[in-house]
Amino acid sequence: MKKKMLAWSMAALMAVSVTACGGNKPENTTAAEESTPSVSDSAAASAKVYKIATDTTFAPFEFENDNGEMVGIDLDLLQAISEDQGFEYELIVAGFSAAMTGMEAGEYDAMIAGMSITDERKEKYNFSDPYFDSGVGMGVAADSDIASYEDLRGKTVAAKIGTEGCSFAESIAQQYGFTVNQFEDSSSMYQDVLAGNSAACFEDYPVLGYEITRGTPLKMPLDMEGGNSYGFATMKGSNEELITMFNAGLKNLKDSGEYDEILNTYISAN
Repeated sequence: MKKKMLAWSMAALMAVSVTACGGNKPENTTAAEESTPSVSDSAAASAKVYKIATDTTFAPFEFENDNGEMVGIDLDLLQAISEDQGFEYELIVAGFSAAMTGMEAGEYDAMIAGMSITDERKEKYNFSDPYFDSGVGMGVAADSDIASYEDLRGKTVAAKIGTEGCSFAESIAQQYGFTVNQFEDSSSMYQDVLAGNSAACFEDYPVLGYEITRGTPLKMPLDMEGGNSYGFATMKGSNEELITMFNAGLKNLKDSGEYDEILNTYISAN
């Protein structure tokens, strides 16, 4: 099964500092059927079609464009790295929490979905080298008078399940006296704020900023909170060669300048 070609040009977003957050269930991947002692590990890996899961809506990292194609920074990077390293994959659009659950169940070989590298996750997953540095932002309706965390006391805020934004919101909820309502996808979270059901939402800063540049009537009244870097992930003890290839391909893309070209497709430098 061949890789999906993912390409789309657009300008968007504010300046961010970069160094380097469910579809149908696929059939289980099978390994090369009968390896012989003469077949090398690299040859076996090149013969495999990896099932790699991603999120549904996490623009500009993964999202569906006007033509119904899944595009974004994560997906363009994955495509370019797979070509550089010579491996094939099938992209599974599963949603963030479903991607993690499916990978843990052995349904997917890896995931790339704006996944923050945390100490807690390192206990369960193998991560690639970081490919993007992020942080958390608070979004409120454009006409809202909420200007601080103190203004959230007694209110409800929205966050996406399993994300760094959700973890941050929960970490300060008791201190500032608000309740966190969790959503499966970013779109539902934004709509809950716009409908007035939630006073604010917490989301990865570049994702929230990108949504605002696309016309969603939200604003960010506060500066970005420090966050973790994004990484490509597999389960510990599984598909370790895929992490090795991702890291090697990422380095080659950075050295060649293609990495910056991909980011600049979706994120404006000024």
